[in-house]
Amino acid sequence: MDHEFDFGDEQNAPIVYVRPVMVADLPEEFRAHSEGLQKLYAVHGEDGQRLAIVKDRRLAFALARQNDMQPVNVH
Repeated sequence: MDHEFDFGDEQNAPIVYVRPVMVADLPEEFRAHSEGLQKLYAVHGEDGQRLAIVKDRRLAFALARQNDMQPVNVH
C-alpha cells in the first residue's frame, strides 16, 4: 500500500471555485435563458472573476476539468 502515484499536472492546475447562484439574483439576460431553473452554478477564478455560469454542479466541474483547472466547491 505504499506506492507512488503520478497525479499528473493537476497540482499545477489553477483553482476555480464552483458555487450555486439563485437565478433571481442574476441580471435579466441570464434569467431570460434560465429555462425555468431556480438555481445555476457559477465558476469563479482565484481572483473572484466569474468565468462561467452553467446549468448544474456536475457540468461546472466537468467544464473546469476540461479546461485544465482544478474545481473546488464553495458553500
